[in-house]
Amino acid sequence: MKKSEFILTGYIESALADAEYDKLEDGTFCGTIPSCQGVIAFGKSLRQCENELQSVLEEWVLLGLQLGHPLPVLSQYNLNCESHYESMATL
Repeated sequence: MKKSEFILTGYIESALADAEYDKLEDGTFCGTIPSCQGVIAFGKSLRQCENELQSVLEEWVLLGLQLGHPLPVLSQYNLNCESHYESMATL
């Protein structure tokens, strides 16, 4: 996978590339990302499940960053690095 010039976009794309989907007995779909503990989504169709999984992943990443939780390093993307920019709170 080509590394994105946008770190957050690249991280999301990398995580979604590792997603696993299962068709459930009732015909709906379940999607998970094994490296991102707790990221799970369901949908009536595979496409709906994929979209929901991306939404859940994005919220999971943002909440993790906000709370200072370490996030898994995916491919070449490490969102745990110290920023060399000033916090927006200081502005």
